[in-house]
Amino acid sequence: MFWRLFQDLALNISVIVTIAYVMSRTKLFKRMLRGKANIQEKMFLVILFGSIGIAGTYSGVEIKGALANSRVVGVAVGGMLGGPLVGIAAGILAGGHRAILGGFTAVACGIATIVEGGIAGFFGRKFSGNLSWKRSLLVGMGIEIVQMLLILIIAKPFLAAWDLVKDIGLPMIIMNGVGISIFTTVIHGSLEEEERIGAVQAQKALHIANLTLPILRLGLTKETASRVAQIIYEQTDVAAVALTDREQILAHVGKASDHHEAGHKIQTMATHQALESGDLKLAATRVEIGCPEPNCPLFSALVVPLHFQQSIVGTLKIYRERARAISPVDWEFGAGLGMLFSTQLELASLEARARLVNRAELKALQAQVNPHFLFNALNTVISFSRTDPEKARHLLLQLGDFFRKNLKSGEKFVTLREECEHIRAYLAIELARFSERLTVREEITDEALNWRLPGLTLQPLVENAIKHGIYPLNIPGEVVISARVEEDMLLIRIGDDGVGISPEKLSCIQAGGEVATSGLGIGLQNVAQRLNILYGQKAEFKIKSKRNEGTEVVLKIPPVAAADRLDINEEG
Repeated sequence: MFWRLFQDLALNISVIVTIAYVMSRTKLFKRMLRGKANIQEKMFLVILFGSIGIAGTYSGVEIKGALANSRVVGVAVGGMLGGPLVGIAAGILAGGHRAILGGFTAVACGIATIVEGGIAGFFGRKFSGNLSWKRSLLVGMGIEIVQMLLILIIAKPFLAAWDLVKDIGLPMIIMNGVGISIFTTVIHGSLEEEERIGAVQAQKALHIANLTLPILRLGLTKETASRVAQIIYEQTDVAAVALTDREQILAHVGKASDHHEAGHKIQTMATHQALESGDLKLAATRVEIGCPEPNCPLFSALVVPLHFQQSIVGTLKIYRERARAISPVDWEFGAGLGMLFSTQLELASLEARARLVNRAELKALQAQVNPHFLFNALNTVISFSRTDPEKARHLLLQLGDFFRKNLKSGEKFVTLREECEHIRAYLAIELARFSERLTVREEITDEALNWRLPGLTLQPLVENAIKHGIYPLNIPGEVVISARVEEDMLLIRIGDDGVGISPEKLSCIQAGGEVATSGLGIGLQNVAQRLNILYGQKAEFKIKSKRNEGTEVVLKIPPVAAADRLDINEEG
């Protein structure tokens, strides 16, 4: 009888485990395990687990006027997964039914079932998210021990109760504990499997997004759509991938590409619905796909809308070769990929706006330099127009050359050689103004002359050295321009032996992070802002100065490829 009882209980538990496996595939159980079940769903779970408990009672083995059964499995699992309230309510349902059936253990078993549901719910809540099979086994065996104790306490006569517990106690404690452990393990295992699959799909989606980011930054066109579709197709096991705008197919890669061609009008009704509603749509059969080709191998498709600035600009379509083959995993993968692509399109738009803003900033900075120098230059030319007309003519040619180079170099990268030519055109005017009071010396290596840097970088610094360093002197002064390549950086020094900067003002500049103030002229500020726009923290801009000894501006400029916004300043 003892081993027969083990076998019968094992058979009952195998049926319950099968039920557990089926239930683990339902959305309701997954919502419950994530703590998202609402009141109506919890009521349904109470009825379900209570019914499993009742089924365990009917499948029990009659022995000595009582039933050796697996009723506790359903009730205990309900408590572990749904919490104490679900466990107690399922216990009331299953325990009340057992009490109605009668027998000398009816009341004891009914009460025990309710108590077991509450205890299981307590431990389920305590170990929420970490209910291992070992803990489930210990809880299951523990609550069965409680049931045996309650039978001994409540059931009368005591000797009959003791005789019954001796026979059914060990089999029920072990087998029901095992059943509870297997039940919870199967359900949690299903959820963990889904989470693992979701993590893999999320990783795959992020990898694809990383590969497509530099492509979609260029916008959604036929060319970019073709490259993106090819990447998705190569990284997944889908039959085909397509991208559309609101009117036509932009790209189709994979099966049926011989007749699903770029440029064709959108025919799938699900695609039109996705474009209108902004929701994912499913074409579950070939008829719903709407392809007129009778031998088309595509039988189902998921249509994912692509959002841009609160509107739908196109869709991503994932195809399978079997009808109704789009799985929940495909749905989640497509939804995640659609959100990432939509974000990339938004970022592309923001970058385009940033380019326009930064170009406007550069134009404004350039405009600030030009009038300042123009007024001084014209005054110098006027001063020579009567005394030395040929000199005036030469200066006008230099002035024209200066502004011509100014316009050409303001929005692109130039070589240091070109920048120096620009400076010399400027210096022709300044040397005419200051005559013997100004000397300019260049110390530039041949390697440095071919280095490329933003146009209009050095001229404002030379102008600042002359205007704020040399001009206030009552004696002749010198400006030194040196440049060399050092550690893959262009090192430029523009120094003067002029009046210098006061310690207070220099300290304010260095401590506050502001490179220039109105007292130092606009030249320093322009250069600092432009380098920051182009290189961020990759370039260096430093000022060294001592009162009555002079000032030196030191620049470190990285290669052109290090510019953060190269496309703003150099086409191609």
